[in-house]
Amino acid sequence: MKTLTCFFCSLLFLFVAISASDAQVASSSETTSFNVQDTTLIVVDSVKNNQDTAVVTDSTGLTDTTRNHLKETQGQDTVMMEDDSGLETMVTIVANDSSWNEVSKNILHLYNGAKVKYQDFELAADYIRLDRNTNQLFASGVTNHNGKYVGRPVVIFPGESPKSVDSLVYDYKSREGNTYGIMTEEDGAYIQARVVRKNLYDELSLQTGMYSTCNLPYPHTHFGIQFTKGLLAKNHIIVGPAFLVVENIPIKFVAIPFGFFPKNNKRSSGLLFPSFGEDATRGFSIRDMGWYLAFNDFWDSEIRGSLYSKGAWEASVRTNYLVNYKFSGGFNIRYASTPSGVEGTENYGVNRDFNVTWNHTQRQEANPGTSFSASVNFGTSSYFRNTGFNQQNSIEDLTRNNMSSSIAYGKVFADGKVNFTANLSHRQDMASGQVDLELPSFSLNVSTFNPFDSKDRVGDQKWYQRITVGYSLQGRNTISTADSLLFKKEALNDFTNGFQHNIPISLSLNAFKYFQFNTSVNYTERWYLQSVRKRLINEVNGFSATRDTVGGFERAYDYSMSAGLSTKVYGMYPKMGKVEAIRHVITPSVNLNYRPDFSDARYGFYRDFVNDNGVVERYSIFEGGIFGGPGSGKSMGIGFSVDNNIEAKVRNNNDTTGNEAFRKVKILQGLTFSGNYNFMADSLKLSNISFSGRTSLFKEKINLNFNGTFDPYAFNPETGQKIDRFAIQDGSLARLTNFGLSFDYSLNPNANKSRNDNLDSLRNQMPNMTAEQADALARISTNPNAFVDFNIPWNLNGSFSMNYNKSWNRDERRMMNNVTATVNINGDFNVTPKWKVQFNTGYDLRQKALSLTRFSIYRDLHCWDMSVGWTPFGQYKSYNITIRAKASILQDLKLTKRESHYSYR
Repeated sequence: MKTLTCFFCSLLFLFVAISASDAQVASSSETTSFNVQDTTLIVVDSVKNNQDTAVVTDSTGLTDTTRNHLKETQGQDTVMMEDDSGLETMVTIVANDSSWNEVSKNILHLYNGAKVKYQDFELAADYIRLDRNTNQLFASGVTNHNGKYVGRPVVIFPGESPKSVDSLVYDYKSREGNTYGIMTEEDGAYIQARVVRKNLYDELSLQTGMYSTCNLPYPHTHFGIQFTKGLLAKNHIIVGPAFLVVENIPIKFVAIPFGFFPKNNKRSSGLLFPSFGEDATRGFSIRDMGWYLAFNDFWDSEIRGSLYSKGAWEASVRTNYLVNYKFSGGFNIRYASTPSGVEGTENYGVNRDFNVTWNHTQRQEANPGTSFSASVNFGTSSYFRNTGFNQQNSIEDLTRNNMSSSIAYGKVFADGKVNFTANLSHRQDMASGQVDLELPSFSLNVSTFNPFDSKDRVGDQKWYQRITVGYSLQGRNTISTADSLLFKKEALNDFTNGFQHNIPISLSLNAFKYFQFNTSVNYTERWYLQSVRKRLINEVNGFSATRDTVGGFERAYDYSMSAGLSTKVYGMYPKMGKVEAIRHVITPSVNLNYRPDFSDARYGFYRDFVNDNGVVERYSIFEGGIFGGPGSGKSMGIGFSVDNNIEAKVRNNNDTTGNEAFRKVKILQGLTFSGNYNFMADSLKLSNISFSGRTSLFKEKINLNFNGTFDPYAFNPETGQKIDRFAIQDGSLARLTNFGLSFDYSLNPNANKSRNDNLDSLRNQMPNMTAEQADALARISTNPNAFVDFNIPWNLNGSFSMNYNKSWNRDERRMMNNVTATVNINGDFNVTPKWKVQFNTGYDLRQKALSLTRFSIYRDLHCWDMSVGWTPFGQYKSYNITIRAKASILQDLKLTKRESHYSYR
């Protein structure tokens, strides 16, 4: 509404300027003889003045004013005027088609694309008339040859969107006027009025208006509020009789005789409208009813509650905060009480669950060199399972296996050479209830530097000047326990902590022209505030082993050395058909590594103890330490790896320009084999051979990834343990112990491109997103069906993942093959330009069962939209129907019908 006030205020300077400009022209016209052609025009060509050839003098010597209707030349008149402050400013008057200055009547007419510009204010219309006798200005559109009303007046104010009206009349002497058929946008909604009148007190009177979310001249599909009269003052709005209109049907029995609304031009607190539904377990419901609290421009809150007819209830508090150019975030605290079982029976109980989320983002430019962010999600593992699918829980919430949180702080020192980070993190397994906390963990890293190099060095580095040294410090304080024991006093004794220092020293040189020589020494030291001791205790039934945790500072260290060579070998294969050439790049590397035996008694890191079977057992006093301990056994071996990259150059027969006669086809990307051979080991000197690789198929439409492990040794068929005998001696090169394969494919690549473009557009439009907007954008990023794009007629995505491993089955005393494989399909298609169907399903090939399957139907109602969601089977069997306004200001104005057949287990 405030833009309407600005509209009439800005017109004042404009019309005064036009009046003065026309007065100058009129005085000039009055000096011309009546029977002489009028050569003074309000529209003057910027290059030269053109005579009015439309005025014709007949044989009697009288001027034919009936033909003086249109001016066939275009032009522009610029007049220097003074505004109210006494400053000189320019008024520009333009008519693309013609102008007509009725000197006798003192009236000016401008036609077709007429524009009047005063300072930053513009008025454009296909017809503008200025009557200097009545001091009135009139602007309107015109009716074209097809009978359509075109060229409506458009008013542009600085920093605002254009305002379109049907016509306007303004008396610039009395400063009053009427505007007819105005439409303006306010916070995503549209206000239309048949007549708007302004008085000297800057008050606006509205007659026959409508408040709607539709931007059409008359809403064709809407839920609008129509009012007969209204008054807009500076600090309040008064509305006469108002009633709801649905699909052009007035619902006058739901009407108010009058309304008074304070107008403070800022957010206001108010009621949050609930939704209604039915749940098979909890009964009929009133969901998410609450109150919105607008504290100030920096933060607000929502307090919501849900009630169920069978005794369950939920409550939540969501708060968002924002400080421009500094930081933004929000948190949400939710609590639910859900009865389970049958009241009066032994299995009856009440589940009390909670969930807390918090996110915080800091603008990088607000505090250069310092960063702080938070993404917190924790609570009882049964919260989402007991509250089911509702307005705040998504399908991803219901199917998630874990929750995690992270609060991070970072600081850069010494011109970026020293980096400190601290982190509080949490991970919770939803199935087992296991909780892992780090309170806190931190790291201090120093960039590698050359200690023997000189700042004043001239020429190339000598070999010793290439030696680099680095340093890092890590600290951790963790606990792993069940969520039911987390907040009990005993849990404090279960924290484990420690510090780790690491100093890497390395040197890299070119050797023998084609090789790269690398050598390194790595030193690691650990500090602990506790260690372990093992001993036997005498019990009634004999001796048993026990483990004690002993407090006190303990220090452990180890070091290792390695040196190796690497190179690249290029191979080319001859031409085959359309394949012009195939290039094979092999990158082999070999290194010699050494590490002493830190279980030797002189280090004091290991101790001997006789177990309950009378066998001497050696153990590390840092067993279970957060950073581990020095390894046992001397190690000296050769590590090796081979990386392969194969590309083909294929002739492009579709190219007729010669610019792209060939195209590259990636056959294999990063096929790598690696392993290690330990000379000092007593047996099983060769490690497992691991491999991994990736490739792209069908012009990179399919991305395929695979990995696995080969065991070079045979195994004992009686016990399943490896024996010191190579598998090749029994006729097989190696045993494949595990293998993984995954790929995905989209039949319509344009859909993914459109979706990514839409995501980028949303991020650019909302740089300071609320928590709810950030969650929605995250769901869109990970779920192809979360964004409805009617411009893409169809889309179909498929993915496949498979994992194979071979393990020993003790019961059947043989090696068993375990294979898991899943197929997922999701997509959408347009039934009509305004109807879209989406689906998401999957199939577990081993379990022979469908995964969570859901269908959604969307209907675009222009300014509203409707969606129908259906989960036909499974644990979360349900449906819901939602009709929602698109305008952001009316997002709580929604109608929802929901029925859930969710059952608790």
